[in-house]
Amino acid sequence: MAEQSRKLLIVEDDLELLSEFEQCFDGYDVFTAVDGDQAIAELRRHEPAVVLQDLGLPPNNEDMDGGLATLAETLRLAPHTKVIMLIDNVDQGIALSAVAQGAYNFYKKPVDPDILRLIVNRAFAIHELEAENRRLHNRAAVSPLDGIVAASEGMLAVCRMIEKVAPTDVTTLLLGESGTGKELLARALHRLSPRSDSKFVAINCAAIPENLLESELFGHEKGAFTGAHKKTVGKIEIADGGTLFLDEIGDMPMPLQAKMLRFLQERVIERVGGRKEIPVDVRVVCATNQNPEDLIKEGLFREDLFYRVSEITINIPPYRDREEGRLILARTLLQKYANLQKRAINGFSDDAVRAIEAYSWPGNVRELENKIKGAVIMADGKMVTAADLGLQEGDGEVESLNLREVRQKAESKAIRVALTRCYGNISKASELLGITRPTLYDLLNKYGLSADSYSKKVAP
Repeated sequence: MAEQSRKLLIVEDDLELLSEFEQCFDGYDVFTAVDGDQAIAELRRHEPAVVLQDLGLPPNNEDMDGGLATLAETLRLAPHTKVIMLIDNVDQGIALSAVAQGAYNFYKKPVDPDILRLIVNRAFAIHELEAENRRLHNRAAVSPLDGIVAASEGMLAVCRMIEKVAPTDVTTLLLGESGTGKELLARALHRLSPRSDSKFVAINCAAIPENLLESELFGHEKGAFTGAHKKTVGKIEIADGGTLFLDEIGDMPMPLQAKMLRFLQERVIERVGGRKEIPVDVRVVCATNQNPEDLIKEGLFREDLFYRVSEITINIPPYRDREEGRLILARTLLQKYANLQKRAINGFSDDAVRAIEAYSWPGNVRELENKIKGAVIMADGKMVTAADLGLQEGDGEVESLNLREVRQKAESKAIRVALTRCYGNISKASELLGITRPTLYDLLNKYGLSADSYSKKVAP
C-alpha cells in the first residue's frame, strides 16, 4: 500500500503539538482530533488503519480517564486498528496498562520525528500484513466447492465426499434438516460431474399435489386424462444427459414409489397414458429432511427404493453443530448482503457474535440468511447488533470455552459412547478407550456413571 493512501488519525489536545505532528506525516492521509469525542467521530468517518493518540486527553466524565476511554472505544469499534499512545515521562505505568488493554505501542514525549515516523510506518506494515493474513485465512476457510462455506470439520467432510462422489453416476441421498443447503450441495455434485454441461433439473416432491406429481416426473400423452390436451415431457426426460434432483423424496406418494423404483432399476420410463418405453440417461440425486428408516418402519417409504436412492448417503450437519464455521458463514453472508445493499457494514458487534453462537437456529442456514439480509437493511451503524438480527444476547446457551469444562465434557461423552458400544462391558470399554480397567472405574465414579445402565442389549 502506498504511503499516500495510508489513513492516519492524530489525536492531541495541544494544538501546537498537533500542528507539528501533521507536518511529520506530510505524505500521509492525515485526520486530526483534539478530544475523545472528536476522535471517535473521525474514526467512524474515515476508518484509519493507525491512530496516534495522546494518553493525557481530558476526561470524558468524572469516572474515566480520557485517554484510556478513547482507546477502549477505538478498539471496540475497530479492533484491528493500531493505536500508538503518546505519553509524558510520568505516564509510563499507565502506558503499560494501555498496551495491556490493546494499544499497539507507546512513545514518550518529546518526540523525535524520525523515530516516530519509523514506529508509525511499522504499525501500518503490521496492519497490512494482518489484513492480508485474514484475507488468506478466509479464503482457506471457504471450501473448494464454489458457493459453499465450510470451515467446520463436519462440513469439510461433506465437501470431501461431494468431490469424491461427483465424478461418478452413483445415486446419492442427501440427509439434513430443512435449510441446511441440500439443493446447493446437489448443484455442486452436478457442477463437478462430467454432466456439468447438461441440465440440472430440480423438483420438490412435497410441493406438488399427489395427483400431478406422476405427470410432472414422467410426462403424459395427449388425452391421458382430463385436461391433457397435448403431449408433455416430464422432468426425468428433460434431465436426460444431466442431473435430476428429487428434493423431499420422503414425501413421495407410495403408489408413485413403485414406478420410481422401476425407473431407477431399468433407466426407462413410460409417460402417463403411454405404452412406449423411453430410455433415459440421467444421474439422480435425492434429498430429505426426514429419517428414511423411520418412514420405512411407518410404512410410508419402500425399503427397496431406499436402497436404490442411497447408494451413497451424505449427512449434512445442522448449522448449530458447525462449531467455529458458524461465525465464518455468518460473516460471509453479511459481506454478501452488505455489498448487494451497498451498505458500509464492517461486521458484527460483540453482542451479535454472542447471540449467533448461543442461538439454536432451528431454521438453519436459511434462517441465518434471512436474519442477516434484514439486519443489513435495519442496521443504523457500521456494526450489525443482536437487535438488528432480531436476537437477544441471552438466546440459547453460550458454549463454554473453558478448557477444563470442555475436556471433562468430551471425556464423559467418550466414556458413555464406549459403554454403549460395549453394552457396559468394562474390559471392552477400557480397551476401546485406551485406558486400564482401574482408570475407567475411577472415571465412572468421577462422572457418576454406572456400567450396569449400559448392559441391556435391547432397550426397555
